[in-house]
Amino acid sequence: MTASLQDDYQRAGFGGTLPFGQRPALLVIDVVQAYVQPGSPLYAQGFVDALAPNVRLIEAARAAGVPVVFTNVVYGAEGRDGGLFYRKVPALRSFLKGSPLGAFPAGIEPRADEVVVSKQYASAFCGTSLAATLVAMGVDTVLVTGYSTSGCVRATTLDALQNGFAPFVVREACGERDPRPQEANLFDLQAKYAEVVDEARALALLASVAA
Repeated sequence: MTASLQDDYQRAGFGGTLPFGQRPALLVIDVVQAYVQPGSPLYAQGFVDALAPNVRLIEAARAAGVPVVFTNVVYGAEGRDGGLFYRKVPALRSFLKGSPLGAFPAGIEPRADEVVVSKQYASAFCGTSLAATLVAMGVDTVLVTGYSTSGCVRATTLDALQNGFAPFVVREACGERDPRPQEANLFDLQAKYAEVVDEARALALLASVAA
């Protein structure tokens, strides 16, 4: 984005800052095989590029004692529980229950003591217990990663803010099909709904919790 666009948003009153809280959680959105397995309709290099940063962040969060919460998408028979979203995006057939494309890739597998939230819509908060789970954990801040930036990451980030959790979106750990929606959505998230941080800062924030 050009400096003039950033200046315009600043003059208009966008671009405030959110504090990083005392009790963060790492929220890993839909990092599953459908996005990183060649031959899948959802596969794209932008998702593959975001895979290693997710692995590093998960390892750092665990080392810091920060809760890691994973999401996936699971649909029942014929995707009827997906409603209009399933009808609008035919590629969501990849997430019918039992599909290998819905599995977590190596390095992303949740541990037995970690929460997995299965969802049917873009936001991980829509129709799920995620908000209540985070409240029960005492979480005040979420580091958000995953797929895709313009879809489920954006929707979840917006709902995190609206549910009272300060969202910090980790740039390199969010994947998208094309750099244009990637950059446009990260710009808009930073301007209105979240703090967009790079991987190095996210790792430093996790280390500060451990310290």
